[in-house]
Amino acid sequence: MIDSLDGQILHALQISPRVPFRRIAEVVGATEQTVARRYHRLRRNGVVRVVGLEGVDGGTDWAHWVCRIHAKPDRIPHLADALIRSPDVSHANVLSGWTDLVCTIRAPLGESREDVLLQRLPRTSSVIDIDIDVVLHTFGRPTTAPWTGYGHKLNAQQAEQLLGVVDRPVTGRPSRPTVEDRPMLDALADDGRAPHSRLAECTGWSVARVRRRLAALEAAGSLLYDVDVLPERLGHPLSAMLWLTAAPQHVHRVGEQIAAHDQVAFAAAVSGSKNLMAVVICRDVHDLYEYLTTRLGAIDEVLTYEVSTRIQRLKQHGSVIAHGRLMNPNPTRTPRGSAG
Repeated sequence: MIDSLDGQILHALQISPRVPFRRIAEVVGATEQTVARRYHRLRRNGVVRVVGLEGVDGGTDWAHWVCRIHAKPDRIPHLADALIRSPDVSHANVLSGWTDLVCTIRAPLGESREDVLLQRLPRTSSVIDIDIDVVLHTFGRPTTAPWTGYGHKLNAQQAEQLLGVVDRPVTGRPSRPTVEDRPMLDALADDGRAPHSRLAECTGWSVARVRRRLAALEAAGSLLYDVDVLPERLGHPLSAMLWLTAAPQHVHRVGEQIAAHDQVAFAAAVSGSKNLMAVVICRDVHDLYEYLTTRLGAIDEVLTYEVSTRIQRLKQHGSVIAHGRLMNPNPTRTPRGSAG
């Protein structure tokens, strides 16, 4: 469990991953030193990681695919290990029963159903069946989309204050990563809040050049940031995936409603027999039941739903989950410090 200040710091980071500690302190009414100390404690404990991610090259020719893999229970660990090692796999989870893996993969739209997984799984794998759907649209605004079931989140006014200091995209020609950018991108993959001074050390550039290059990559969508939060360390060990259907004319409105729920970590429109999916994180089965029957149950346009509980979270964005902690998948990179 976390207290009010920790909760507000987490929410601030989810809204603006590289926002300075000074600005967070102003919004939550604490000192900059206190905010920095609390953040570093959460990070050391494996509760939160801010990571820099390279944007998908290829523009509209690429997409995210949700893959559900059905295999024999004794093969699941081997398949899981292969998936979390692939840089194209952003999320990987084992569902109840130890017969299903669900993962999210970045791959070209032109690839066939089998090609999406072909390069990510061992050739000797005994996959019984796969179900692959493309993510058509993700729902939620920056202030409401992140999972905030831990409580103590920022109020609407505080959230808007933080959004007001988010760096605006610069105008100019799109910029894609180069070989020279690699040290900086590696440092941000380890710590998305690495300060400009640390990035300057990694690259041998001036701080001013680092600032300009970051702005160019961010504006082009070549550099993104994500905040990984481990709910199990915050008293919310139960996670479930929902597969829902709604009439086409109601899909967007239902998706936005679901994304705004505190218990929801992700909501999207997908192809396939179910046109919506969501990830729900709860304290226990009673909390999940209450969510399904009250919050979700209040949305009349939901026609059907299916619930699959997750028994093991393997990977989320730039972090792997090991020993009950969020960890760097490439621990040899150890940049110091965080954005202040």
